[in-house]
Amino acid sequence: MKKLMHKLAISLALTLAASTAQAGHVLVVLSDADRLDLKDGKVFPTGFYLNELMQPVKLLLDAGHEVTFATPTGKAPTVDANSIDAMYFGNDAAQLKAHQDLLDRLALTSKETSPVVSLARVEQQGYGRFDAVYVPGGHAPMQDLLKSPALGRLLANFHGRNKPTALVCHGPIALLSTLPDATGFVTALESGRAKRTPQWIYTGYRVTVISNVEEEQAKAQLAGGEMKFYPQDALQQAGVQYRSNVTPWTPNVVVDRELITGQNPASALGVAQELLKRLK
Repeated sequence: MKKLMHKLAISLALTLAASTAQAGHVLVVLSDADRLDLKDGKVFPTGFYLNELMQPVKLLLDAGHEVTFATPTGKAPTVDANSIDAMYFGNDAAQLKAHQDLLDRLALTSKETSPVVSLARVEQQGYGRFDAVYVPGGHAPMQDLLKSPALGRLLANFHGRNKPTALVCHGPIALLSTLPDATGFVTALESGRAKRTPQWIYTGYRVTVISNVEEEQAKAQLAGGEMKFYPQDALQQAGVQYRSNVTPWTPNVVVDRELITGQNPASALGVAQELLKRLK
């Protein structure tokens, strides 16, 4: 009962934040994985990146929009400890604290009181309730979102209705979930035998995602481990037109039809600002 009451209170608070006449309703989809399986049986503890989730969420709430949080199974997501760093907030410790405090108030990572719902519940309630979807990064989406059938159905629905679909850093890997055989494609990627699927709904879209160059520069955080594949290679193999920045780790936001994609943590605010434009 206590957990239910907390969820209702969070839901009410988010709804009240969206009381303006022009308020939109944004679905934020996170991975519920807390690890990424690497090559040779190694594991990298991960989750979502704090700034990639909370900077857009704060902007959305401050603008009066309603936000609902979902993960594939309804399990509370995990924040990547590496992302709790002021450098992702312009080296502003006060901004880091403000976004941490908001995360704490929303209780998203609480196993007992998190307000997240499952993607099955989202589908049951109807995609029409939402005006946009946002997927933040961190390595976690590469563990589950890229081959989630439920997410694939949701994104395909938004594509068909031309509804804003925003993703940042590793988040755009989730677009693979809309492939006719996402699991088979991912398995083929891991073995280096992936082949392009002509009927993919995002073929030819201009898209960005964390670059191979940035992945190589950040490789040290894997503590000697190696990813099974890089998201840039995966999306290019699937059929997108990849667009990168010139200088690694600088903001890069690419907009093509309903898709708004950001390349790296520094791009989260830009993605959120583009999303806000679509919600006016």
